Amino acid sequence: MCLIVFAWQVIPGMPLIAAANRDEFYDRPATPAAWWDDHPQVYAGRDLQGGGTWLGVTRDGRFAALTNIRTPSEKRPDAPSRGALVANYLTGQTTAQQYVDKIEADAGNFNGFNLLVGDSNQLIWFSNGKSSDARNGKPLEPGIYGLSNHLLDSPWPKVVRTKAQFASLLCQGAPEDAFFEMLCDTTRASDCRLPKTGVSVEWERLLSSVCIDSPEYGTRASTVVRLHANNVAELNERAIR
Repeated sequence: MCLIVFAWQVIPGMPLIAAANRDEFYDRPATPAAWWDDHPQVYAGRDLQGGGTWLGVTRDGRFAALTNIRTPSEKRPDAPSRGALVANYLTGQTTAQQYVDKIEADAGNFNGFNLLVGDSNQLIWFSNGKSSDARNGKPLEPGIYGLSNHLLDSPWPKVVRTKAQFASLLCQGAPEDAFFEMLCDTTRASDCRLPKTGVSVEWERLLSSVCIDSPEYGTRASTVVRLHANNVAELNERAIR
């Protein structure tokens, strides 16, 4: 995933609602969201190159999602696939806190990531990026949050814009189609507001939109997830490309 906005313990009876876009090179093989044959409790897409996933839920209401941190100068080609961090939580039985405590010691072996893990009772953001944020690795307080390819709530233009629109849609009680429409926004940020992440200005412009469209790389799927208080999870995915 390259953009996730989510409301945690804001909507009565629905501890979590999240809207997300997955951005990736088009030639990286993957399957759409489905029940996994080898782990029938997991509903998620699958990265056929790395074997993991970027976002998923389980029959008993577990949820996990991942974004990469964009630091090209620090990227190691021999690092393990970050998608395993999502898959291992979804296929396991530990609580979110137990899982984060377990992986923390080896988190530096991976390229930069943000990980969300939880269920209807607890949601944790954990990042191996350079952060002094006291929320890192701890249960989140109720609120509306946003993640792209930097740390939690980093004020990138598309994070700020999408969080505001997401909050408005929640207040309106908008239908699901409205959240998918929000995720289709192709507006790019002005140059003066672009983050500086170590890629070219042309790439910063391309990556600044909520929905990315280019010949080789872009938004491949949009997803809306809901976790209900009775541990029922809903995941609806729409393919973009």
